[in-house]
Parts: sequence; C-alpha cells; structure tokens
Amino acid sequence: MIALLRRDMALTFRMGGGFGLSLAFFLIVVMFVPFGIGAESSTLSIIAPGVLWIGALLACLLSLDRIFQLDFEDGSLDLLATSPLPLEGVVAMKALAHWLTTGLPLTLAAPFFGFLLHLPQGAYLWTFLSLLAGTPALSFLGAFGAAITVGLKRGGLLLSLLVLPLYIPTLIFGAQTVTMIAKGQNNTTAFLILAAISLFTLAIVPFSAAMALRINLR
Repeated sequence: MIALLRRDMALTFRMGGGFGLSLAFFLIVVMFVPFGIGAESSTLSIIAPGVLWIGALLACLLSLDRIFQLDFEDGSLDLLATSPLPLEGVVAMKALAHWLTTGLPLTLAAPFFGFLLHLPQGAYLWTFLSLLAGTPALSFLGAFGAAITVGLKRGGLLLSLLVLPLYIPTLIFGAQTVTMIAKGQNNTTAFLILAAISLFTLAIVPFSAAMALRINLR
C-alpha cells in the first residue's frame, strides 16, 4: 500500500499539472475577487472565508480525473484490480495521494492567500484547521466520482457535475467554521460537523468507489 502511495505521488510530481496547477488556480481565484467586487478591506474580510473555501474546492476539481484515468488507460488499473491488494485499499491510497499532492498544499497556502482578502486576524489558524479537516473529504468524494466516470471519454465535466453536489455540506461547514470565528462566535459545532463529514467519507468512500470500479472494469 505504501509503495502504491509513493508511486502515485511520484507520478504526480513528475508529470506536473496537478500540484502547481491547483495552487495557481487557487491564487487566481483569490486575486480576481477584489477586481470583481472592489478592494474595500471591510467587504473582503466578510467574504474571505467563503472565497478561500470555494477557491480550494474548485482547485481540487482540476486533478480529480487523474486519480484513476491514467491507470485505466495504460492498463495498470486492471492489474491492481486483480492483484492481492484489496481494491478498497487501492482507492484509499489513491485518494490519499491526491490529498497529499493537492489538498494539503492548498491547506498550507490558504492562510497566506488570506492576506490578499484581508482575512480577520483571528481567523488564519481556523482557516488552516478547517481546510485540514475538510479537504480529505474533497479528495475522497472526488475519488468516488472518478471511479464512476473512469473509462468515459471527456468525463471531466460529468465528474464535476457528480461531485459538486456532494461537496456542498463540506463547503458550508468549512466556511462557517471560519466565519463564526471572524464574528467572535463559538465555532465548535461547525468544526465538529466538518470533521465528522470527513471521517464518514473516509470510512464509506473506499468501499463504494471500489464497487464502482469493479462494475466499470467488467
């Protein structure tokens, strides 16, 4: 399993596009918002948590189709499906590799990008913590969508349409966690729900995605 994780991470860094493209897209979203609504710091500080979360969510979408598609095209996915490794474990490792190469860099970059949106002073830590708790759900739900659309030509748009509704609870409670802190309110409930969503996703998705892969590989 660890060897599979290392392989996927190495392929991501060698091929490029996933890690750098997601960060660049995230930065572009953050930089363009002031041009669209104005540069008033009071306005930007109000919408900053939501913009950061939406930017991270959309940036995650860019590389979801690579989770299984490249392995499907070169036949590696068939070998993995017939290997002694449980397919559920393969899904989990691939989703984890996506998070380590996409979700984690976005999480680390978000507090710095928050400066551009005049994020309230006390919200930087919770921006990091909310993304750290919530982005695993984005990667694992993305793996589920990628498993359903694997093998489809031009399945990227369909993948986005399938996954975006599943992202809504994570987006709501992730942004709410930061917004409540910015307003001086207690955000414990929102953060715990966000963490529960991620834990539930990590527990369920490997099995459902593996079932979808088995159907598509028949």
